[in-house]
Amino acid sequence: MSDSVTPPAEQNAVPAEAADAGVKAAPVTESSASALWREIKGLGLVLLAVLAFHSFIAKPFFIPSESMMPILLKGDRLVVTKYPFGWSYVSPTIPNPAAIFRTLVLRQPAEPWGITLPFIDGRVLGRLPQRGDIVIVTPPGQNEDYIKRVIGLPGDTIEVRAGRVIINGKPVKSVLRPPAMIPVDANAPCTPYQFPGNMVSTPRGDFCRLPIVRETLPNGVTYDTIDLERSKGDDFSAVKVPADHLFLMGDNRDRSADSRFALGGDENGLGGPVPFENIGGRAEFVTFSLDGTTQFFNPASWFRAFRSGRAGESLRGHKG
Repeated sequence: MSDSVTPPAEQNAVPAEAADAGVKAAPVTESSASALWREIKGLGLVLLAVLAFHSFIAKPFFIPSESMMPILLKGDRLVVTKYPFGWSYVSPTIPNPAAIFRTLVLRQPAEPWGITLPFIDGRVLGRLPQRGDIVIVTPPGQNEDYIKRVIGLPGDTIEVRAGRVIINGKPVKSVLRPPAMIPVDANAPCTPYQFPGNMVSTPRGDFCRLPIVRETLPNGVTYDTIDLERSKGDDFSAVKVPADHLFLMGDNRDRSADSRFALGGDENGLGGPVPFENIGGRAEFVTFSLDGTTQFFNPASWFRAFRSGRAGESLRGHKG
């Protein structure tokens, strides 16, 4: 009888099935630094996608003044499309974090939240606006956006005489309409400085009663303007709009700094017809409107501040 000896290696051998069932590989853990970097990279990509959309497709815009009343009220938020007129040096959305911090956190006076690139001549796939379009414009050499209506196209001769707009020697059709009754709130206070004698009290509350003149441009686009009083902008000498320029005006004719007024300084206007490159987009519709009572750190106030009846209002010129 022979004795067999199991080799040491075979004595310690574990069946493959047992090894698979009972032995697990140690988990591979991600370092905290790697996880943080992955999150930052993901957020960065989302931010770039949002900025690209704002630069090339559409972006939100808010109304900071009364210059486009009655169609737009201070506190309105709206959508501005970037592609209808092509793209230029004012198209990219470049946020200024320092300005945002100063405005929101330090509660300093409002300032532009974006950075504007240096002037670059020309547009990519440029297409001129139509008369009556409401557009966003960056005044030459400045870093803030205005919102105005296109009145004159390249080659047009524009004049304002006693408040009447004259295009190529023909007065724009204007018709007196019933006054607009704008509810008074923190964003539309109807102060004696802006609208002297226009506040009226009714059983439904206080309103700003504003005289309305409806204008119809040569292409048939019609819209309402406010004609409060005799003012400096009621008379403007005839000027021919140069090639690749536009003449812009606000609908609140006596409270709008536009192409009738000098650039910067006390008048703070657009300095005459503006280069086509300075047009940032076309206003499309109101998304929502706030009455000015919101408090940044009090979310409940955000809902109370919504104005009714403003959301969805189209800003595209219609033909009467």
